[in-house]
Amino acid sequence: MALFPWIIGAVTVVLLLAFVGLWAFNYRKVGPNQVLVISGRTSTVIEPDGRKREVGYRLQVGGGTFVMPLVETVDTLPLEVFSISVRCPEVLTAQGVMIAAEAFGQVKAASDERLIHRAVENFLSRGSAGITAVAQEVLEGHMRAALGRMTVEEIYTERDRFADQVRQAATEDFSRLGLELLAFSLKDISDAQGYLSSLGARRIAEVKRDAALAQAEADRDSAIHAAEYRKEGDIARLAAEAELAKATRDFEMQRAEFQASVNVKRAQADVAYDLEKATLSEALKRQEGQVRLTEKELAARIEEQEIARREKELEATVKRPAEAMNYQARLEAESDAYRKELDAKGKAAGIKLIGASEAEAAAARGKADAEAMRLKAAAWKEYTDAALVEMVVKQLPELARAVSEPLSKVEKIIMVGDDKGVPKLTGQVASVVAQLPTIVESLTGLKLDDLLRRGKKEKENA
Repeated sequence: MALFPWIIGAVTVVLLLAFVGLWAFNYRKVGPNQVLVISGRTSTVIEPDGRKREVGYRLQVGGGTFVMPLVETVDTLPLEVFSISVRCPEVLTAQGVMIAAEAFGQVKAASDERLIHRAVENFLSRGSAGITAVAQEVLEGHMRAALGRMTVEEIYTERDRFADQVRQAATEDFSRLGLELLAFSLKDISDAQGYLSSLGARRIAEVKRDAALAQAEADRDSAIHAAEYRKEGDIARLAAEAELAKATRDFEMQRAEFQASVNVKRAQADVAYDLEKATLSEALKRQEGQVRLTEKELAARIEEQEIARREKELEATVKRPAEAMNYQARLEAESDAYRKELDAKGKAAGIKLIGASEAEAAAARGKADAEAMRLKAAAWKEYTDAALVEMVVKQLPELARAVSEPLSKVEKIIMVGDDKGVPKLTGQVASVVAQLPTIVESLTGLKLDDLLRRGKKEKENA
């Protein structure tokens, strides 16, 4: 008993899953360009004329619907557009001309639900091939009928009217078949007898003739219009040139008048300018003279003040100090004269005493010098030549020292010349020393050479 609820639940789930699977398997879907035809159950259909009738199927345009298993079956009818080509190889026109025509059309199963039933009943088993085949045959018949009612020229030039006739004639048949003719157009026509080419040649000739006539007329009209335009242009040009000449004349006259007025004004302005310039120049000269006079007066005043200042300055710096110095000098001279007078009196007394003592000393020095000279003379008499030579030779270094002594007092000697300056300087000193015997001879009358020879002989004799 405890498992019974579980068994019931499991069975319920299984049944539910089986129902869902069965529903999913029998749910059919189609696109928007298809219609599902579900057969097996009856449905009510309303005809275009309003009548109702019972049929053993139902329709589903696009989308999806559930199909009862084992009761209903499903078929599909396409609602897409089919292009068909219609050819009529040999057709007699209203003129009895044999031509061939080719056209194109687009057809499909009707979208209106009332017409879809007719399409389903007519083409469900045949499909798209049946639709295109039936539509082609219907269009070919109506196309032949339209070609027989029109001339070749009308067919060729009025193709839209031809297509409208075919569409209007085929619409009723297509409606009874459950189809729609969406578009129809004539592509081409031709003939085997050369009618179209002849028609074209005649037309071409006519066109050429009309073109030639039109060209001639156009050339004529163009020439006429050109001549008229040239005449009008020449007239307009001459009128314009005359107007321009007149305007130029007026302009030149007016410009001459303006130029004369300008020249008069300019001359007046030049004269006024010269007068004003002369007036201003004279005024400027007067002002300059006044300025120079003022400057001279000011300079004279400044010079007078400078002279007065210099006089005061000289009085303060020269005259007064000179008077003071003169007074001081006079005082100093008087005091100095008095002092000198006293000094002179004192010096006179001193000089008397000094003179007396100096006289006594001079007398004593004279006596001593005279005695010394007497003794020296006696000694000189006793001197031999050798002694004289020795005495002179002893004095030679002193003479050389005296000659070179000025050079020892020179701080710096700059030699200009070659590198023999120093030897030359010492050579000059030596040459001066070499001249000493001559100097001694000129001063004393003694010849050193004779003295040296005599001294040598005395030594040899001794």
